[in-house]
Amino acid sequence: TLHNRAEEALRGDRVLTDPKCIEIYRSFDYDFARSFGRPEPSHAVRSRAFDRRVERFVQENTNAVIVNLGEGLETQRYRVQDSADTLWLSVDLPEAIEVRERFVPEDNRHLHIPKSALDTSWFEHVPPGRPLFVTAQGLFMYFQRGDVANLLRAMARQWPGVELMFDYIPRWLSRKTTSTRGWRMTRHYTTPPMPWGVDARGVMNELRNWVSSGELVETVPYAFPRGVPRRVFSAATRLPWLLKRVPAMVHVRLFA
Repeated sequence: TLHNRAEEALRGDRVLTDPKCIEIYRSFDYDFARSFGRPEPSHAVRSRAFDRRVERFVQENTNAVIVNLGEGLETQRYRVQDSADTLWLSVDLPEAIEVRERFVPEDNRHLHIPKSALDTSWFEHVPPGRPLFVTAQGLFMYFQRGDVANLLRAMARQWPGVELMFDYIPRWLSRKTTSTRGWRMTRHYTTPPMPWGVDARGVMNELRNWVSSGELVETVPYAFPRGVPRRVFSAATRLPWLLKRVPAMVHVRLFA
């Protein structure tokens, strides 16, 4: 994701402006292209879509809390215009937080919580009674379906009406990543398994099976800026048979 976001941010026709990401990217002595192949804009498109919803939330809600699950080296805090009262919490595995802190320091408004997103003890770090927006970029597909369900149920019980934005992959892609061969992006890199896949028409059905009420705020398609992906994802918004075969993002509210 760092490779794709930084290379997109370096383009003249970029969809994401992200100097901090470029700074981090250039600090690594690593052949990203050898492992991950030619850069493509999907992760920058995703980050920009999340940025817009988070920025709107902090502008509409004084004293907002933003929780970013599995954030890694994401640099959203540097891109979003917030207020002095906004609190950001980054929840990720201890080893991921250790790497993050080499480049992205904590301060009194940006806190790091070295825990798995599935370890709900991170809830204790969220101040009560404040407007809350939770993001999960490129995360839930790596969990088992039951783990996603349990996490969302717990969140709905703890914060009825909590706003959540996450991305998902279709079932066919999930099956590919969990097959014997796996999803080999290059000769040198096979993606980790992604056991939770869901089709576009089924994502809200899944959520409503897990919580008493899930309200869809919006479905957010990938708005690719150029090339074949732009044509394919644009067509998917009009063709139901294609829509269920592409990944997308959703912004929802959850109630216990």
